[in-house]
Amino acid sequence: MQMFDIAIFLHFFVGLIATVNPIGIMPVFVSLTGAMSPEERNKTALTTNVAVVIILIVALIAGQHLLDLFSISIESFRVAGGLLLLSIAFSMMSGKIGDVKQNKEEKSESISREQVGVVPLAMPLMAGPGAISSTIVYGARYPGLTSTVGIAITIAIFAFCCWLLFRSAPYIVRFLGQTGINVITRIMGLILAALGIEFIINGLRVMLPGLS
Repeated sequence: MQMFDIAIFLHFFVGLIATVNPIGIMPVFVSLTGAMSPEERNKTALTTNVAVVIILIVALIAGQHLLDLFSISIESFRVAGGLLLLSIAFSMMSGKIGDVKQNKEEKSESISREQVGVVPLAMPLMAGPGAISSTIVYGARYPGLTSTVGIAITIAIFAFCCWLLFRSAPYIVRFLGQTGINVITRIMGLILAALGIEFIINGLRVMLPGLS
C-alpha cells in the first residue's frame, strides 16, 4: 500500500533538508550563540529544534483545515508552495540564506533578543514558509492516520539530526569554512529548485488537465 511506502517519508525528509538547509544556517547559529557558554548553546539548540517540531506538526495537523477555511484547494497551495520553494532555491544557489526566510528587520531585532532559539532560529530560519508549505502539501497529499504519524515521526527525526548538527556547529563551521558552506548551500538550492518544480507541475496537472 502506498500509505506504508517508506519512500514517501524519505522523500519528505530529503525535501526538508533541502528546504531548511541546516548546514547553511549553522554560521547564523554560531554567531547568535557566540557569547553563550557551551551549556547555554546546547540548551538553545534543543529549544530551537523542539520549537521546529511543534511548528511543523501543528502545520501538518491544522494545515488542511486552514486551507478549507479560506476555500483554497491543495493544488493551488501546491503551486504557491512550489513558487516559494523556487524563490528560496534561487537565493540559496547564489550562496545566501535568503531574505525570504529572514528580512532585515527580523535580523536586526533578533540581535537584541535573549532567547534566540525560537526567534529567529526556529522561526523563520528553520520552520519558515518553505518548510511549512512543504509539510502542509505532504499532509494533504497523504491524509491517512498512518501517513500523518509517519510524517510527524520524520519531522522529529529531522529535528534530532539538526540538533546533533547544531551541537557540533562550531567545529563543523571551522572545518568547512565559508567556501564549503556556500558549496553545500548551492547544492541544496538545486535540490530545492527541483522539488519546487515538482510541486508546481503536480498542482498544474490537476488544475489544468489539458497539460497532461
